[in-house]
Amino acid sequence: QVQLVESGGGLVQAGGSLTLSCVASGDRDTFVGYNLGWFRQAQGKEREFLAGIEWTKQVYYGNFEQGRFTISRDNDQRTVTLQMNNLQVEDTAVYYCAAKEQWPRGGVLRAAEEYDNWGRGTQVTVSS
Repeated sequence: QVQLVESGGGLVQAGGSLTLSCVASGDRDTFVGYNLGWFRQAQGKEREFLAGIEWTKQVYYGNFEQGRFTISRDNDQRTVTLQMNNLQVEDTAVYYCAAKEQWPRGGVLRAAEEYDNWGRGTQVTVSS
């Protein structure tokens, strides 16, 4: 198991940007084998997939992102980052990072049930 801690949330005006970060406990040699993902959950709605990055560093996104979000990872710092641009009111939600030890298997992980490590989330509020 790995502990995940998100940061970088806050209040931003529509059209603005935020960068979310998530740092993992443990050592680098373990971290490099994890697939990582970002999800969000708005009040009253289901948790939805935003972006993922495999241990191979291949990235993939949810269908609705339309280029506004960018995921990246820094194995030396044991972090995964989500850059979010042109934020809209409907992006208001709690944002979560997630991890799944995946090496040496391949595969894209889009479902929340596929991840077994979660952070506690960081609130993002977008005002009009």
